[in-house]
Amino acid sequence: MTAGRLAGRVAVVTGAGDGIGRGVARRFAAEGARVLVAELNPESGAKVAAEIGGEFVRTDVTDKAQVHAMVDAAAGRWGAVDILVNNAWGAGTVSRVEAKTDEQLARGFAMGYYGPLWAMQAAFPHMKARGYGRVINMCSLNGVNAHMGTLEYNSAKEALRTLTRTAAREWAPTGVVVNAICPGAKSAAFHRMAAEHPEIEAAADRANPMGRLGDPETDIAPVAVFLASEDARYLTGNTLFADGGSHINGVAWTPDLDGEQ
Repeated sequence: MTAGRLAGRVAVVTGAGDGIGRGVARRFAAEGARVLVAELNPESGAKVAAEIGGEFVRTDVTDKAQVHAMVDAAAGRWGAVDILVNNAWGAGTVSRVEAKTDEQLARGFAMGYYGPLWAMQAAFPHMKARGYGRVINMCSLNGVNAHMGTLEYNSAKEALRTLTRTAAREWAPTGVVVNAICPGAKSAAFHRMAAEHPEIEAAADRANPMGRLGDPETDIAPVAVFLASEDARYLTGNTLFADGGSHINGVAWTPDLDGEQ
């Protein structure tokens, strides 16, 4: 086992086939963790697992049975689940509040809230038994700053922050800490949105105090490594803004939604 800050730990990372999830999985593995790559896309998921010497389990986080199977797979393979990173996202469209459908909102909450909840419920007994657990929920400045056009994403991510704080309070005596990261990075979801709305990428870079959105592996993943490590044992219920300072005064981003459905 490679020596590192996470040596001997078992981690499950959802949405680890690309973007922030991939960056976190790679850094965890570099720090000695055994990583289960939970990803809906079998090609990208298997590729990342092969790159880092981990295991791949195809997982749709909107399916409770698959989420439980994901946690069971990590525990069955390595006998533990020490770290859970809820990162997966693949839903959502850019449109006004009045145009959002029940189906869009339900899909957003299934992926952004219920999926992480089910994973946390499944992982907690394993963590409690070892007296060590690190849950890291990837939330979003979209929800904190109420960005236009992404109601289902904003709402699900803010609900996830509330879940983070509630679980942190209830699980504090067990050695399990629960924290959130609000990243400002060019994630896979960001690139998909930018492909449909090219003006978003340039506007997001201009709005950032550092003049750029972060890199998933070099700017965001190191924060996740810290939260997953022994160094974070006295930190729980917090939101860390790994965003180049975007949260300080909010992001003045007002996309033109005229004609959006």
